Amino acid sequence: MSRSRTRRFLAAFAVAAVAVGTVAACSSDNSSDENAPLRIVASSVPHAEILKFVEEKGLLGDTKIEVSEITGDLDANEVLEAGDTDANFFQHVPYQESWSKEKGVDDLVAVAKVHVEPLGAYSKKVTNVADLRQGATVALSNNVTNFARGLYLLQQAGLIKLDQQLGAPGTDITQISEKNIIDNPKGLTFTQVDPPQLPRTLDDGNVDLAIINGNYAIEGGLNPAKDALVLEKAEGNPYANVLTVRTSLENDARVQKLAEALTSADVATFIEQTYQGSVIPASAT
Repeated sequence: MSRSRTRRFLAAFAVAAVAVGTVAACSSDNSSDENAPLRIVASSVPHAEILKFVEEKGLLGDTKIEVSEITGDLDANEVLEAGDTDANFFQHVPYQESWSKEKGVDDLVAVAKVHVEPLGAYSKKVTNVADLRQGATVALSNNVTNFARGLYLLQQAGLIKLDQQLGAPGTDITQISEKNIIDNPKGLTFTQVDPPQLPRTLDDGNVDLAIINGNYAIEGGLNPAKDALVLEKAEGNPYANVLTVRTSLENDARVQKLAEALTSADVATFIEQTYQGSVIPASAT
């Protein structure tokens, strides 16, 4: 995405921005001014909700933030790398690392692990994954890391077996694909879908099971803790969602204050009470 196109995207969603603190023009450059509001691009659920809580709870002291919610096909990493925002909050570490490797970018860094949104398996065809038909179609994310993550969830469910174990030494999740399946007794077939569209596949007559990221499940009216037939384990989960900045802002006082707030006991309690297991504080994994 070119810088000019990035700015056009920002202009398009600026009118829908959720302002926390004093809102300034999205194109203003306040990255080096620690007295200016810290600009953050975030997913609406639960990321922007958590940021709103942080501000309303007074956890930031004198630090001000302004939050713009991700809309459409905006690439929040492109926006951050281009300098059109100061931070983003929407992704887990493996996705950030995969994106940076693909784009040849080496100046994005995670400064706070905040929460895990457990990946879930959902269906309107069956109430138990064991009842999936032979040759059932499974919809998964079309990005590399979340596709692999979905395969590991299917393995957790006992539906397939992979030749590399998650977290094992030498395992590169960005390289895990269908070729790593060594046992598929139900002959499952796979279709890849843009992550925000995965909840809609549940109404697709050709899809038997959908593997959906927690935030998109919630936005789609699902309750992961109740509706998922299989839910990703929290213990040892490597997919914590993170606050990300450019390396030049890693030690910025505003960034440090926000990172401290996002990893506080107050935020952990808010996440536990608000999302009831559908979102889990990183401190609990």
